[in-house]
Amino acid sequence: MNITQIKYVLAVAESPSMREAATKLFVSQPALSASIRELECELGILLFERTNKGILLTDEGREFVTYAKKAVGQYEILEDRYLSKDNNMDRFSVSTQHYNFAIKAFMDVISRSSPDKFAFAIHETKTREVLEDVRTLKSEVGIVSYSGTNESVIKKLIRDYMLEFTLLMRREACVYLWKDHKFAKRKEISLEELSDYPCISFDQSDDSNFYLTEEAMADYDFKKMIKSDDRATSMELIAELHGYSIGSGMLSGEEAILKGLVAIKLKEEDPLFIGYITRKGSIMSKYGEAYVKELMKYKEI
Repeated sequence: MNITQIKYVLAVAESPSMREAATKLFVSQPALSASIRELECELGILLFERTNKGILLTDEGREFVTYAKKAVGQYEILEDRYLSKDNNMDRFSVSTQHYNFAIKAFMDVISRSSPDKFAFAIHETKTREVLEDVRTLKSEVGIVSYSGTNESVIKKLIRDYMLEFTLLMRREACVYLWKDHKFAKRKEISLEELSDYPCISFDQSDDSNFYLTEEAMADYDFKKMIKSDDRATSMELIAELHGYSIGSGMLSGEEAILKGLVAIKLKEEDPLFIGYITRKGSIMSKYGEAYVKELMKYKEI
């Protein structure tokens, strides 16, 4: 088994046909099929089921793809770091849930550094991907949160992934409404009062998304729910459908992006605990240290 074969499997898994996968990979279809069959023989399992309608992953194939994605991701990190022509380039990466203070801290690090060549990255992504990115060193630092609903699950994942969590702040859950909503001038509101309006929730697209939500009140039985994985789309839904979302209430640093939203304290109590994660025992780069220093400016606990 080699990295080329693993990449072939991923390409086939993501394509509707072997022919299309071969075209994307710039190899002949017979060569691709032969490589896949050779790998299946070596592993002693069937990765794909061949049918008249195309190819489908078997149960063993789906499990293999899960590990293959991680392996290829790690290989690409090594390839970029050590085989790139620009291996003298400074690199730093952060993964975060949807918190603007994390982006602001990242920008402050960039503005204060002056390397001749650099490749910095910030990934605003889903909970499990933040954890995975830090575990696999795709990112040096991650920003995550948990509430009483999913605290035990998130803390277990942090332990299992050999990560360390540093608490920055505790925030009461708030409701975000558009400024022209009938409840926009309220000081406090309950979910029961909002039951006729859709709750706009960030789509984690994960089998265990209930436990990996970055919002409070994940176990509440919402009467109307719309999932979105784009912040601009979520804002449009809130504005046009008189919907609402649940968050930390930190709008002060987000006015340019969230103009038009108001934050109202939620009567139901389920506070969010927000902090950063690093890989246990890892030695931080100067950029990682600088980033953590910026994050600590937001520390409230």
